[in-house]
Amino acid sequence: MLSKRPRFSYLQDSAVPAFEGGNVFTVMDAHCALCVRGAVWIARNDTRKEFTIIPVQSATGYALLTHYGVDPDDPTSWLYIEDGVAYCSMDALMRVGHRLGGIYKLFSIMRVVPKFVQDFLYRFVARNRYKYFGTADMCALPDAEVQKRLLK
Repeated sequence: MLSKRPRFSYLQDSAVPAFEGGNVFTVMDAHCALCVRGAVWIARNDTRKEFTIIPVQSATGYALLTHYGVDPDDPTSWLYIEDGVAYCSMDALMRVGHRLGGIYKLFSIMRVVPKFVQDFLYRFVARNRYKYFGTADMCALPDAEVQKRLLK
C-alpha cells in the first residue's frame, strides 16, 4: 500500500540519493520483460521528453519505493511520480497514459472499473509477469530513447 506523503517529500529524505529526474518519472523492474516493454512504450511516446525511468534495482529506485512505503521486493511494486506525488498500480498506469496524451488518454476509462477489480487485475499480472512475459535487461536495451531516459 502506498503511503501518502507531501508533494516532493523524497527530496527531504536523506535515504533517497539526490538525482536529476525532472518532475515525471517511473520506478520499474529492469529485469521484467513486461516492464521493459513499458519503458520502451513510454520512451517512444513521450514526445515532450519528460519521463525519467528508474530501475527498482538501483539505489535510487529502491530508496524511492521504501520512502513511499512500497516493498521493493514485492513483484507488484512500481511507482509513477508526477510533480512530486507518487502513484502505483493501475492508477499509475492510467496517469502515465494521460500524461503521454493522444489515444493513451483512453487508459483513463479504467476508472469506471471498481478499484478492487483494478487492484486484482494489476496484482495478478504483476505477480505472474515473469511467467507470462519472461525476463529482460532494461539497462542493456539498445533502444536509444530508453537509454536517454534511464537513470542508472
